[in-house]
Amino acid sequence: MSGRCRTTVGRTEGNRLVRRTKTRPGRPRAVPDGAGGPRPGRAPALLVLLCSVAAAAAAVAQPLVLGRTLDLLLDGGDAGPWPVLSAVLLIGEVLLDSLTALFTGRCTAGWTASIRFRALSGLLRGVPDRARPYSPGDVGTRVTLNAADAGAVPAARAALAASLVTPAGALVALAFVDLWVTACVLAGLPALALVLRAFTRDSGASVTAYQQVQSRIATRLLEAMDGAATIAAAGTAARERRRVLAPLAELSALGGRMWELHGRALARSGVLVPLLVLAATAVGGMRLASGALSVGDLLAVCRYAQLAAGVGGTATLLGAVVRGRRARERTRELERLPVLAYGTRDLPPDGPGDLELCGVRVLRDGREVLRADGVRVPGGSTAAVVGRGGAGKSLLAAVAGRLLDPDEGHVLLDGVRLDRLSREALRTEVAFAFERPVLGGGTVADAVADGPRRPTPEQVRHALRAAGADTFVHRLPRGADTPLAAAPLSGGEYQRLGLARAFAHAGRLLVMDDATSSLDTATEYEVDRALRRSVRPGTRLVVAHRPSVAARADQVIWLEDGRVRAVAPHHELWREPAYRALFGAGGDDGPSALPERAPRSEEVRS
Repeated sequence: MSGRCRTTVGRTEGNRLVRRTKTRPGRPRAVPDGAGGPRPGRAPALLVLLCSVAAAAAAVAQPLVLGRTLDLLLDGGDAGPWPVLSAVLLIGEVLLDSLTALFTGRCTAGWTASIRFRALSGLLRGVPDRARPYSPGDVGTRVTLNAADAGAVPAARAALAASLVTPAGALVALAFVDLWVTACVLAGLPALALVLRAFTRDSGASVTAYQQVQSRIATRLLEAMDGAATIAAAGTAARERRRVLAPLAELSALGGRMWELHGRALARSGVLVPLLVLAATAVGGMRLASGALSVGDLLAVCRYAQLAAGVGGTATLLGAVVRGRRARERTRELERLPVLAYGTRDLPPDGPGDLELCGVRVLRDGREVLRADGVRVPGGSTAAVVGRGGAGKSLLAAVAGRLLDPDEGHVLLDGVRLDRLSREALRTEVAFAFERPVLGGGTVADAVADGPRRPTPEQVRHALRAAGADTFVHRLPRGADTPLAAAPLSGGEYQRLGLARAFAHAGRLLVMDDATSSLDTATEYEVDRALRRSVRPGTRLVVAHRPSVAARADQVIWLEDGRVRAVAPHHELWREPAYRALFGAGGDDGPSALPERAPRSEEVRS
């Protein structure tokens, strides 16, 4: 033992097995970090801004040029280059608007892809336990609808900035034509600004609530799809449909509220803008009558008044920015999930795989959900983790293999703290097998070979045999080269492929979290024999629900309400009625209820 953690286990007091420990806990913690990933940068949005501003400049110049052209034509003189310049400005505005639309699409697509990449990277790199509160439906909504809304923000922001250039430029140009009309337009702009400010303030909360309800509906729909067979067998389709669509009324109300706010802003600006243009035209007409303005100037004044009042039409762009910013907050939550910080150390060469949990405590909302103090699994042995549902078995397995850092304490593997190991050293020496493995795409062979190191084809075949998967794999159309999407696999067969992948990458510690739950007893026994004889020797930590699995282990870690009640061999624990009750055995069962013990690890190796 390393001296960092000492334990005495298996001593009996009365009818209980107890232990005493001394620890000096460390404090490894998950470190919040962004997921990283490519960013489109500022260039796409800058192109949108430049084209939009250029189009706005052309729009601002047109009234002045048209007015000058009209005055020259009415005077009966030669208009010179002014008609050509007017046509150039008109064509240029159309072309610039087309380029703006093109660059807007590219900018939105690039940012949407980047946001989705970063959100998914943050989710997949984050501590699994911290990602659990986000349901599949919620995640799906965040990386699809919310990412699309957030990806549109850079282009919308650039377009919004350009849309403000047009009124500002129109006001400057109007000031050169006539100051009285300019003062009239300026007097009406504050009312338009108040309309836009109220729209921005009121729409934010509605957008957030709308996006949350969308996630709830998506989550319920995925739950229903996952349990489609159960729903059909129970005849509860109508009730399930009502459950899935129950938030629809709230979604409709929120959507109506959003459109109401949007329509109210457009309606108010739709009334204010014509009134403002009418007032500017009236003032311009009076100035024309007094001889202060020409006919061309009046044309320019009317057009500039329209452009200046166009600030009221930015409600749509403002709505897109507000909606996108709220959506970005939701996708950023996935990016900022805590990730594990790795060290730089390596494990000592040829270590046996001694595993120690020293002063380990895991908290949830201030409540202790796991305490494992001074628990040691000798290298090369198998330890079964047992307990009732919710006792913390999977949590202990996650901490032992460092899928999760404890809030207090530390875990040692061959005397080295797991949080001080490099990523490569940890993941090549600690392998996992789960109840519901995710094998990804590609072929069956690819699914087994994917991992921290690339096994040879012979090692893949060996792992398939050890997991009892070779028989059904041979029956597939192309054997191990069959794409997973074309392989009709049962739950047990899928689980065996997950075992094969764990066996192909087995290091000095293999953690099996209920990884044989879908196998029948005979197959499970054969897999256990192959694990002991054919897979690389090492330490095994097995979350068990069957007494046969616990009986074949060298020792059993018995959890109760998140605490280690005892660590001892199965045959010793079997004397306790509470232990037998874990497996459904009665309190009066005699020794005959003890499952037959398979050869232990050291007996097989000897």
